[in-house]
This record gives sequence, C-alpha cells and structure tokens, in this order.
Amino acid sequence: FQDPYAALHPLKTIAAAIEEVLMVHTSLSSLERSKRITTLLTQVGLSAEFCERYPHQLSGGQRQRVVIARALAVEPKVLLCDESVAALDISVQAQVLNLLNHLKTELKLSYLFVSHDLNVVKPMADRIIVMHQGCIVEENEADTLYNNPQTEFSKALLAAVL
Repeated sequence: FQDPYAALHPLKTIAAAIEEVLMVHTSLSSLERSKRITTLLTQVGLSAEFCERYPHQLSGGQRQRVVIARALAVEPKVLLCDESVAALDISVQAQVLNLLNHLKTELKLSYLFVSHDLNVVKPMADRIIVMHQGCIVEENEADTLYNNPQTEFSKALLAAVL
C-alpha cells in the first residue's frame, strides 16, 4: 500500500486487522487464527507483542509490515505492490524491499511491482516494463534494461536515478 496507515482501521488492533482477513477467507478456528496471526507477524519481522497495538502506535515501516502480513494471510501466489515503499524513508525502504525479496524466496511468491523509482525496481525485478502515458515503450530483462535501455524515455528515467 502506498499509505499503510490508510489501509489499517485506526480503531482495530493489529491482530483484529489480520484476523478480519482470516475470518472472511478461511475456515480456521479462533485458536488457529490466533496462531496464524502470530506466524504472519513473525514472517514479516514483527513479534507477537504487536498484536494488541493500534496503527498509530507503529512506525511507517512497521505498518507496512502489517499490511504485508494481511496480504500474506490468504496465501497468494502473486502480490501487486503499487508504490509500496514510496511513503517510507530510504533506510526503511531498503528493509521492506529486503523483506519482500526474502518472502519471495521463502513463500515462492511473484510480485507485480509498480513504481516510478527505478532504484526501487532494480532489486525487485527480473523483468521490467517501462510505460509512458499508459503505453508500453520498452520491456526487457532488468539487467539488460539497466545496462542498455532502448528508448529515449527509458534512458531519461535511468539518467534521473543514476
């Protein structure tokens, strides 16, 4: 989520926010849901003590980890990450990107990662599609695109971050 705070209900605890997803999409018992919530929080680098906290009591990076845990609750194969670290400072961005890459391997996930920041895309992407005004202008393997962009628009995007 671009703004993880907006994705969480301010009056619900973190456990309640995750449990809501589990109640709708699974047939787990209350005890099983509780265990799953703890497992999900652990997977994203948060301890069980976060269960009773509210969104305003968490940092931006911690809130982003919670919304990742909520997304993982339904055991997806693909996650859409739309500007998912844009609201975070650089050091927290790196932590969340490292987490996403770890989860990709651990859970055999795929991501459709949307970003205007090619520095964010580089560590995440195997393939990159560059769009301009809603049209695809270039598609290539990530390393190839970074080392040898084919379009002027791709060259300009890369020049802006290098």
